[in-house]
Amino acid sequence: MRTLVGTRHGLAQLGRNCAVQFGLLAGGAQLFFTLWPDADLPRWPTFLGIACLAVLIATLISLPRDRISRDFTHPDVTVTVEVGDLFDHACHLVVGFTDTFDTDTADESLVSRRSVQGQLLHRLYDGDVAALDAHLAEALADMTPVRTESRTSKRIGKLERYPVGTVAVVKGSGRNIFCTAYGRMNNDLIVSCGTEQLWSSLAQLWDAVRRHGHREKVAMPITGSDLARINNMDHSSLLKLVLLSFVAHSRARGVCGSLTIVVHPQDHYRIDMLELGVFLRSL
Repeated sequence: MRTLVGTRHGLAQLGRNCAVQFGLLAGGAQLFFTLWPDADLPRWPTFLGIACLAVLIATLISLPRDRISRDFTHPDVTVTVEVGDLFDHACHLVVGFTDTFDTDTADESLVSRRSVQGQLLHRLYDGDVAALDAHLAEALADMTPVRTESRTSKRIGKLERYPVGTVAVVKGSGRNIFCTAYGRMNNDLIVSCGTEQLWSSLAQLWDAVRRHGHREKVAMPITGSDLARINNMDHSSLLKLVLLSFVAHSRARGVCGSLTIVVHPQDHYRIDMLELGVFLRSL
């Protein structure tokens, strides 16, 4: 409700729906009085009843949804944004990593258990760091690190750095995990990522999905909202950036048949779904 009456798009949509519903109800009332002119109905109470009913129906219609979707014809792809749990989706997944592909959540100095990356470890690998590291190493076998830190410089975690934007495709039973390194793990264990880095990383991600995803469904979180701490962009702006990048690359070469961006329930209040619906229709 706060999103509906507290935003420009919400108020505009509510106003339009109120006008439409009032017109329909008033037209019905006019038809009733035309057919039964002798009907004993008080005019002002009837008018107020119609107005209140119109507002009620319009409000119910206008309330933000937990899911919005759009089918594009060029490209032929479905884009969905929904509130939920990323790991409930039995399809290819995108998970954000840093350039060192650290995975350990032991004391949360490297990776938070609450992050999508931490959930990948504990929900799909049952906390088995060695197993996840082995799959990442296999996926990165043909890629050359750009730098190897010393243990003196980086006190814990992995030392080999890969280019920001590197995508390690971890292949499992029936689906792939696209591990995209869109942030840099600094030696002080603070992750950094700029807007240009994120945009470039998204381009490399879509290329990897196109080559390895077989046009199947892909689900991902809002890239950059958790791990990389992009302070100059809020969740809504990051989401729009991901959508814009995906649609642009889909039109150029095709990426996948369906993309679902999953918003964590705790972050739902950060996203104006009404405004996002307008943005999706404008693409």
